[in-house]
Amino acid sequence: MIKLWGRKSSSNVQAVLWCLHELGLDYERVDAGFSYGVIDTDAYLKMNPNGLVPTIQVDDNPPLFESGAIMRFLSNRYGSTPFWPADEVLRAQVDMWAEWSKINVALNFTGPLFWPLVRMKESDRNLSNIAAANKVLEKYLSIANNRLAESEFLVTNHLTLADVQLGHVLYRYYDIDLQRTPFVHLRRYYDALTNHEPYRSTVMVSYEELRYSM
Repeated sequence: MIKLWGRKSSSNVQAVLWCLHELGLDYERVDAGFSYGVIDTDAYLKMNPNGLVPTIQVDDNPPLFESGAIMRFLSNRYGSTPFWPADEVLRAQVDMWAEWSKINVALNFTGPLFWPLVRMKESDRNLSNIAAANKVLEKYLSIANNRLAESEFLVTNHLTLADVQLGHVLYRYYDIDLQRTPFVHLRRYYDALTNHEPYRSTVMVSYEELRYSM
């Protein structure tokens, strides 16, 4: 039995949901975080003292938080080649690029760009900060673009866990009002993901509830 706490509009929850779908796993999801509450209850804080989402419990094992750790656990337990390679050297490459994507792409997009452009009143936005943040993000997206010039996906010609960590932010990246460099290979990669059902059903979902409103 797999139980996941987290709202569908959380990008970190989306990454875990996409991973669950790639692994073909059944799960129960409980809305939590943002306007849904739950995360400030004693029961939840006992599982995840950060009071954030996602949190997951698999069978009677101790609860897990941090999306990267959750997805590695799921992949180690249920995954197989090519998504989570059996070969240790290739698996390390997948793990490396997954970690790289989380640290350098997801974290440089969500806080510095997505939040001010979606959650903040327009008059309160610092445009110079946004432009600087976009420049930092594009430095790393150019690295991904160069990688994708060599293979269909980030590590190999097959979708892996690394693509979940990179790809789950791209829907919002291409959807928000942002000045973007036309990274040809990254765009080809994103367009392919939009035709992949697990991506469409877990990542390409509305984030309207997150938008700033009076």
